[in-house]
Amino acid sequence: MPDPTPELAAYACRPESSRGRRHPEPAPGNRSEFQRDRDRIIHAGAFRRLEYKTQVFINHEGDLFRTRLTHSLEVAQIARVLARSLHLNEDLTEAIALAHDLGHTPFGHAGQDELNACMREYAPDAGGFEHNLQSLRVVDELEERYAAFNGLNLCFETREGVLKHCSLAHAKRLGDIGQRFIDRTQPSLEAQLANLADEIAYNNHDIDDGLRSGLLTVEQLQAVPIFARHYAQVEKKWPGLASRRVIAETIRSMINTLITDVTQTTAARLAAAAPADADVARRSGALVAFSGTVRQEADDLKTFLFENLYRHYKVMRMTNKARRIVRELYSAFVHEPRLLPPDYRHEDEMRQARAIADYIAGMTDRYAIREHHRLFRMGDQFD
Repeated sequence: MPDPTPELAAYACRPESSRGRRHPEPAPGNRSEFQRDRDRIIHAGAFRRLEYKTQVFINHEGDLFRTRLTHSLEVAQIARVLARSLHLNEDLTEAIALAHDLGHTPFGHAGQDELNACMREYAPDAGGFEHNLQSLRVVDELEERYAAFNGLNLCFETREGVLKHCSLAHAKRLGDIGQRFIDRTQPSLEAQLANLADEIAYNNHDIDDGLRSGLLTVEQLQAVPIFARHYAQVEKKWPGLASRRVIAETIRSMINTLITDVTQTTAARLAAAAPADADVARRSGALVAFSGTVRQEADDLKTFLFENLYRHYKVMRMTNKARRIVRELYSAFVHEPRLLPPDYRHEDEMRQARAIADYIAGMTDRYAIREHHRLFRMGDQFD
């Protein structure tokens, strides 16, 4: 039976060894520093708004489809399992997983892509828009819950994990949190775990939502080796099982296979590299990984979903409407800043562009639709 409280490995991040917070605070009395980070994330307004932000399907399309909130919870669950199995810090891994999408726009990647295009068109020197940078901006600046500082004042290790991607130009402006992109080192092992847990979660729950929506079929998915293998195993073990349960068992089995493979592959890499501590692990390359065979299977699944779900004509119709809403909102606010709430108005052009991006990125799907309706009186754009 697994140890319910496994001892941390030498290369795990330890709260007592944290690089600290941007604004010094007294140590928490009844929880660790990383537990405090997790709690602050859960209580943040940006975290609650994830309930009404798109994963694949626009929020109002059905009550059972994943949202950014349920996706983040599924990522956190998978990440904690991986962290415990590898004797890494569960609390830090969970905090990173829960915070990784805080900067996402309404309407998923369509909203992000359009907001980036708007920023580059209307404010080419402002640096565009990228949701990982926006997630960091949310926890560093935009949340307003504390008297002594803006943001959530999270530990360096949590902030490091939130910033999954970053261009060299942005990294140079970010100070210590961007240094690893300049040095070409890795984030903590806990951050690497959360990143891979994100992939495991969205690939598998997008299968479930795709089948539930009717945009994917089991027959189509039989062309994907990892799905076909697990589906056949479930049908053989439980002949005559209702189709809904066959799908649930298949996806559960796939997730278990992926978690097991990551655990075994990463454990072997860690044993070979034998990093003495968390900082040495950062300099040891990407140690958290799938095996070569499973990596290929996961990539094949990702390609299938891209071609058959994310580019399905019904999804593309919604994507097109979503992008139009974001573009028209941005254009309206640029040309008439008085349409914005007072806190988002600035004289400086660059600050104004970033404030508009902050305002739109903070919207939920349904708020963006309502705001568009109020400004343009064109009716519900998603009829």
